[in-house]
Amino acid sequence: MGRDKALLPHPSGDTWLERSLALLAELGAPVTLMSRHRSHGALAQAWAGRGSGGVRSGSAAQPVEQALEIVQEPEPWQGPLLALARLMQRYPSERLLLCPVDMPWLDIATLADLRAAASADPARIHTAHDGSRLQPLLGLYPADGRHRRSLAAFTAAGGRSLQRWLVAVDHTPVGLPAGPLRNANHPADLADLMGSAGLEVAPANGGPADQPLPDRQRLDRQRPRPTA
Repeated sequence: MGRDKALLPHPSGDTWLERSLALLAELGAPVTLMSRHRSHGALAQAWAGRGSGGVRSGSAAQPVEQALEIVQEPEPWQGPLLALARLMQRYPSERLLLCPVDMPWLDIATLADLRAAASADPARIHTAHDGSRLQPLLGLYPADGRHRRSLAAFTAAGGRSLQRWLVAVDHTPVGLPAGPLRNANHPADLADLMGSAGLEVAPANGGPADQPLPDRQRLDRQRPRPTA
């Protein structure tokens, strides 16, 4: 289909990227967008400038544009694990809520359930599980010294698989409803998403309807305030 997932339309009236940012802003903590695509940063800046429709992040008096940090991901662009390692170095000792852009059914209740489950043991990694498989791109990752060192050693040795790294560290899968965790990887998924709101989406450039959507290495990372 040849379309950037972050820029696809969402039934909310926003793009998938804007929808992700709005969800994270509702949690009331600073949000970091890391992407190699400058168009994503420009869109996020415009979204923040609009005040995201009245949503505010951080304290009640803090405007969205002050709580949103946009980070241009440097080369090499080798997937979300390397990006997570960079974010852990950038925000040491914080808990990072990793959130992908291609979960367009994700809702605030699911994010709240994940955070609540992780609150009992904030020093552990907690990852979403949909009942069939792990969804590690949605999870809480403490950026403490132990996890930073482990991840740095793993990536220095050439490791780039988030799933394989999780095997080597303690982590807790959190069972969540499968619906909100559904990935959208094909045009049929996009049509299903928009069709639920009575909307239609035409294939890009007249391309075939069954061609997979491109996987863009762009994630939202929301930084919950450290807990005591």
